[in-house]
Amino acid sequence: MEGTLLSLGYLDTHVCVYLHYGQAASLTAEAKRQIEAKDELFISPMVLLELGYLFRKKRIAHTAPVLFATLNASFGIRVCTLPFTEIAMEALNIEWASDPFDRIIVANAKINNEATLITRDRLIRKNYPPAVW
Repeated sequence: MEGTLLSLGYLDTHVCVYLHYGQAASLTAEAKRQIEAKDELFISPMVLLELGYLFRKKRIAHTAPVLFATLNASFGIRVCTLPFTEIAMEALNIEWASDPFDRIIVANAKINNEATLITRDRLIRKNYPPAVW
């Protein structure tokens, strides 16, 4: 079961892109350490949606399913399966972020025992204490 005495980490969209495209050098030492230290690594389903958006806007070269398949095979990253209703209800409390992707991604990590969220986003790190970069 997600969150049961395991060290959990969630990856934000940029981290997924860096890992998929072999740009681990773009990650900080702390981000790398967190990725290696976690028992389980997840992405919010919202990350998949954002990756699809980035592909459609031609900002990345691979579709979300292709990108996820690589992350799953290479790093064991899984899509979180917590109920969306719970995530959305928590996202309603995240008023410091206007971006719906950020609100859902943070809410997803938060309802899973305030799991670590690995993100380069300064606003998220400022407002969600378990976030690291």
